[in-house]
Amino acid sequence: MSNKDQQPKSGRRQFIGGVIAAGAAGAASTVAPQVAQAANAPARAPSALPPSPRTVAFETQVPAPLAASRVGGKPGSDFMIDVMKTLDIKYAPSNCASSFRALHESMINYGNNKMPEYISCMHEESGVAMGQGYFKIAGKPLITMCHGTVGLQHAAMAVYNAWCDRTPVIIIGGNDLDAASRPPGVPTYHSAQDINALVRDFTKWDDTPTTLQHFSQSFVRAYKIAMTPPYGPVAISLDAGLQQEPMRAPHSEALYIPKYIPTTPPQGDSGAVKEAARLLANADNPVIAVDRCARTPAGIGLLVQLAELLQARVVDQGGRMNFPKTHYLSSALPVVANADVVLGLELSDFWAVVNSFTDNGVHGIGVNNPRVKDSAKLISINSGELNTKANYQDFQRFQVVDVQMAADAEATLPALIEAVKAALPASRKDAIAKRGEAARKAYAEAKIRTREAAALAWNTSPISTARLCMETFAAIKGMDWSLVASEGNVSNWPARLWPMEKHYHWLGRSGGYGVGYGAPASVGAALANRDLGRFSVSIQSDGDLMYAPGVLWTAAKHKIPLLAVMHNNRGYHQEVMHIQRLSNFRNRLPTMDGDMGPVGTSIERPDIEYHKLAESMGWWAKGPIKDPAQLGPALKEAIAVVKSGQPALLNVWTQPR
Repeated sequence: MSNKDQQPKSGRRQFIGGVIAAGAAGAASTVAPQVAQAANAPARAPSALPPSPRTVAFETQVPAPLAASRVGGKPGSDFMIDVMKTLDIKYAPSNCASSFRALHESMINYGNNKMPEYISCMHEESGVAMGQGYFKIAGKPLITMCHGTVGLQHAAMAVYNAWCDRTPVIIIGGNDLDAASRPPGVPTYHSAQDINALVRDFTKWDDTPTTLQHFSQSFVRAYKIAMTPPYGPVAISLDAGLQQEPMRAPHSEALYIPKYIPTTPPQGDSGAVKEAARLLANADNPVIAVDRCARTPAGIGLLVQLAELLQARVVDQGGRMNFPKTHYLSSALPVVANADVVLGLELSDFWAVVNSFTDNGVHGIGVNNPRVKDSAKLISINSGELNTKANYQDFQRFQVVDVQMAADAEATLPALIEAVKAALPASRKDAIAKRGEAARKAYAEAKIRTREAAALAWNTSPISTARLCMETFAAIKGMDWSLVASEGNVSNWPARLWPMEKHYHWLGRSGGYGVGYGAPASVGAALANRDLGRFSVSIQSDGDLMYAPGVLWTAAKHKIPLLAVMHNNRGYHQEVMHIQRLSNFRNRLPTMDGDMGPVGTSIERPDIEYHKLAESMGWWAKGPIKDPAQLGPALKEAIAVVKSGQPALLNVWTQPR
């Protein structure tokens, strides 16, 4: 039962009756003066005048047909909607604004609010992040519209996340280009000669169409570029005048919409593929490290084929759901220490796979140490090499690699599998089989250790993160579930203990680690899962939610079913550890703020009542839940609500990590 249902209820008659009963004793002494005052009071005008005959006639007559449009022809924004419909773009999560008002009006009236359907957002950052989460379920991009300079600045962090996460999002930025005709004041503050410059360093491509035919070609091109690996966000600056002006002959008669034909993903060079296969086939202890390798559901199956062919351990860094967690070859990073060949597939940071970094050196300088033997051979297949830019450092540290292919890993895997089959000598069959037996034993032992670790502090309050995650899984395990966001730093328990096998069981993290991704991305992913009939669950961190809490309203408004289980540790615990580490390093006692660590990192006093926040925006919610014994029953209640088609949130007080 929600907190709303726990409130005492009384009808209007009960309330009035109670007032009468309470005041009966003093009624005799007060009635006479009140009657006298009422008699002498001036007459008051009624709050609503009775309808006149003219009003009644107007309300009962059949409305006249609307007059012809005063635009003088089909608006340019109508044609823009025609272009979008050819690409089957289903939704447009956006925050409304004047700079794209014509496109907005065409979308809902001319386009009947279908393909795309406008999804009302409270913030531009939420619109982009929803598109990021949606793509990782649906495999298709959305569009989001931003208002000129200020709207795109709001959206910029989410655009950077999408760039680092290699996720396609199509951003349309409204703009008033013509200084001679745009309104003065606020609209001019919100205009720029080149608004795309705000995000150009972390988008794949951008354009500013000057004609409707230019828009048609640019939009299809933008879609095509965004959907060619490596995926990424694209931006189109859209002039308000171009949206509002009518299409006029003869130019309108020559307009056409280019057909979208997908680009074949780039594959690895055949010679490099053969050399990589030779190294892998002859390795004594090959290890495969992956991050965003499986960009489609088929990628998981291909990776399983390669791993089983070699009996090679797989280290999944979690940028996507790359490899089944239930597979005996699924391993952790320390296994690279004994590797003689490391194959990296779409790694965002190859350096960190083969090197360690300890942040406690002299004067605060980190200490680097190699994880692998000097003789180990390194192979990389990474489409990110095709799209590296200079300013933002998402390309990470430089790592020397023996065989490097600037290609899409998933598209290259079929050729690599066949090359490995051809290169494997029959004499290595027994050695490969023994490697598999050792992997099975190690996997089983690791699972036992992980379960033992999860059992620690099982009955404590606040609730341990292991219990938070495992109680959640126990409640959803019978359903076709999808973990749509887990940004709460819960010690990676879902990846360690949940039986993740399907591509939608885990969507990866934000990409750029920008706080504020979790809530809107989970709503976007839940929107896609709603259409596919899946159950969406999010482990939602407290600080992340407070960056863009308005997306809760969006989920309720559009009836997007989502179970959000709060990891409410009442602080920015990553920063707690940073401050405490430096305090210890400098032999200083940190100024404590309660039990959450240094000043400036706790989210306490006052404690945020996330269940009430969610209720105020139309969610079913319950909390705060501090007793672990109450978590299971609360999850059962919340799941029933989500199954009915509504979002539900549980505010759970948890341990820091």
